[in-house]
Amino acid sequence: MVDQDLIAKLKVWRQNPLKPESINREVARDFISTVFTVFKQLSEEDEDLQELAEDTSLCMQIVLKFKDGDMKFWISAPSNKFEFGEGEGSDVTVTMSAMAEKMVLILSGELEATSAYMSGDLSIDGNLQDAMTFGEMSSISADLIDELLE
Repeated sequence: MVDQDLIAKLKVWRQNPLKPESINREVARDFISTVFTVFKQLSEEDEDLQELAEDTSLCMQIVLKFKDGDMKFWISAPSNKFEFGEGEGSDVTVTMSAMAEKMVLILSGELEATSAYMSGDLSIDGNLQDAMTFGEMSSISADLIDELLE
């Protein structure tokens, strides 16, 4: 079951999107932790997400760029279970990097990753198939979150 307090937090962010100038390290950490926790909880219940996890050895490094340096998070799907954390991931298969405000927009669904990539706002290094798998997982999760927010 998805934590209702986290759903409430996502609802507030959906109704009052984060402004780029308000995204500092603390806000980014809270946002990423909330989104990835919901993602993990959804994956424990949703068969489509579990099926995608079975077919991948994904470990994605997410790099948020700030003026004073980078902040890193990782998300992986070992043994069909999603895990995430702050810092360097082990056995990273793909890395997505963007300015912090762009990455928050991408992960919130307000900016399409493909558009950000094509415009140069998002860089992807490594296994592009894993990046596409993560995109598919994110899309499924976004649809499930939309249902929870109604």
